Parts: sequence; C-alpha cells; structure tokens
Amino acid sequence: MARRYIFSSESVTEGHPDKVCDTISDRILDACLSQDPRSRVACETLAKGNLVVIAGEITTNARFDYIEEVRSAIREIGYVHEESLFHADTCLVVQALSRQSRDIAQGVDARGAEGKETEEQGAGDQGLMFGFAVRETPELMPIPIELSHKLGRELTRLRKSGELPWLRPDAKTQVSVEYEGFTPIRVTAVVISTQHSPDVKHKEIRETLIERVIRRIIPTELIDAETRYLINPTGRFVIGGPEGDSGLTGRKIIVDSYGGMGRHGGGAFSGKDPSKVDRSAAYMGRYVAKNIVAAGLADRCEIQFAYAIGYPDPVSVCVNTFGTSKFDETKIEKAVLEVFNFKPAAIIQQLDLLRPIYSKTTNYGHFGREDDLDSLTWERTDKAEALRQLVS
Repeated sequence: MARRYIFSSESVTEGHPDKVCDTISDRILDACLSQDPRSRVACETLAKGNLVVIAGEITTNARFDYIEEVRSAIREIGYVHEESLFHADTCLVVQALSRQSRDIAQGVDARGAEGKETEEQGAGDQGLMFGFAVRETPELMPIPIELSHKLGRELTRLRKSGELPWLRPDAKTQVSVEYEGFTPIRVTAVVISTQHSPDVKHKEIRETLIERVIRRIIPTELIDAETRYLINPTGRFVIGGPEGDSGLTGRKIIVDSYGGMGRHGGGAFSGKDPSKVDRSAAYMGRYVAKNIVAAGLADRCEIQFAYAIGYPDPVSVCVNTFGTSKFDETKIEKAVLEVFNFKPAAIIQQLDLLRPIYSKTTNYGHFGREDDLDSLTWERTDKAEALRQLVS
C-alpha cells in the first residue's frame, strides 16, 4: 500500500508586504517594456512603515514617473485606508536606480566581445531552473498550492468588490492535503490569516470566511468532519502590510512557483526582464513540463536545466517523471530537445516575452493560470501533440 502523508502549501495576497514589493517591481518592469521592449530591468523594492525604496539596474529608453508608478501600484492593491500608516498617497518613495553593468550587458547582448565564445545572446547569469506539472488539477498544478491561491483570490475579490468591507489587503492562506502515494485524498487543514478593520469581531471573521471563502473554494469531496479551520489564529490582525512587517521583492519564490512540491532553482521572478533566465527559463520549464503531462507521457514531471552567464546553450537538461512515465525518460528528454529551444533568445521568441505582461503574473502564482493564455503563454499545451508523436 502507498504511504499516506500530509503536504502543505501557502499563498499570500497582493497586500502582503513581500507581494507589495513584487507588485511594484513588476509594475516598473511593465512601464519600461510598454515603451521599450528591449529594456533591461532588474528592479528590487523594499517597503517598511511608510517608506518604499526602489533599487536596481535599468537600461531603457522609456520615460515615465517612477514615483507615480509606485503610488499607483500601492493604490490598486488597496492601501488607501486612513488607519493605515502605509498609504499610497503619503508614503515616502526613494529611488536608487542605475544602468545595467557593461560587463553583464556584453554577455547578454547578441554581439561579440573579448573572452565571449559566441556572438549570440547569452544567459544573464549562471543558475539552475526547474519546471513542474502534475495531473492533480485541471491546471496541472499541485492541489495544495492551487487551492491556496484560489482562497487568496477569493479574499481579494470579496474585499475589492466591497462585499466584506472589513477586509484589508494583507492576508495569507494555507492548505494541507493528505496523500496516498501521489493521489490527494482529503484536505486536513485550512489556514486563513487576514488583516481586518479594528471594529469587526473574531467570531464574525471566522464564520464568514468559512462560509463564504473556504466552502466556496475547497471541493466538498475533499472536506470531512475532521478538517480543521484555523482562521486568524492569533485572534487579531489589524496592523498589517509594510506597517507590520518589512517587505522585499523576491522573498515569496515558493508561493510564486509550486508551493514546495516542485523544486525551485532559487532565482526570484518579479522585477526582471526576460533576458534574465531566472524568470524566462523558469517559465520555459513550466511550459515544457506542462506539455509533457498534457501529452499523456507522464502523470508527474519535473525538468531542470542550467546556464552559464554569457553562454547561450544550457549546460544541462534533465527530465524526471518520478516513476509515472509511460515511456522511457531518455526518449522523452530527446523529444523535448527536438521540440523546444532553450537558448535565451529562443525562449523569449517562443513565449513572446518582450511585452508588458508581467503585472499579470505577480500575484496568486506565476503558474497554473489559464485565464489569459494570450499573455501567459507558458501555460499553453500547444506542443503536446508534437511531443506525443516523437515519443510514441
């Protein structure tokens, strides 16, 4: 009999201090790309109290008001309440931006340079990236992270629609799922911690979120009498966002990817243009893994590849199906290398990444989103048939 175990994943809403920073960084990136698709952007954000710092390296022909972009992003998140120290209209914004290093640029640029082996566009840094897909949900995502994201999105919908006026922007969700082998059996626990106005009682928060969020999102067949609901378990969550905790870009990389079930190479996504393989190659990894599973070649798939800075070809490619493959993994790997091109310039072209699409990715997961396949091209399964034919 397959072993039973419990696996948990968490998500955070756009008002979480780290996600505030991710949102600002991606907002700056999109502002650059909307005017200059060849912009090189590495934008980091720090938020604490009423202070926001944007720092990094940006080389672009775009011209816009960086500070107004920051305020607009914060305003759209919802930090506009008078009781909040962190407020879109009154926060102090410090700008510390410079151009991309010439040494890095010559490695990325599609031109020759002393010591560079090719004239092709190279990777913007060394590093390893993972892609993952699993046949647990229609989106081919692990069910714990998919449900956690959906809980967060529903919290945000209820807040922004005005249906629950006491909700505030900062919140975290977490779902624990019992598995038998690779099969999800039941949800054992659901955790929601949400910021709220000072006048609402804990009893109302608990009863409302169980009825209007959890029972609306978690499939009834996965809930039983033993499922635990932990709603604002500290009893009070009025002080939140950057007032309660400092935020940094790139500190929620497991939330951004697979909730810990698929591995992560370590590089953050937000604020980086697609010449940075931390982002673009991770998107490519998801594209490949999802197409493998969608093609029926395996029920579970992880792909890893790695790069050297300034060099166009990956130094390694590895496919792992965790024993769920219907075909020899070596054959699948060979088909992958025929169907997909992993050079940075080719990834950008295949996924059409030189567009201001990144604010759509920032919150509730960069993967598993099928609401806008024109923008989120790495969620398409348009290569499944080509892989199937090559392998079978």
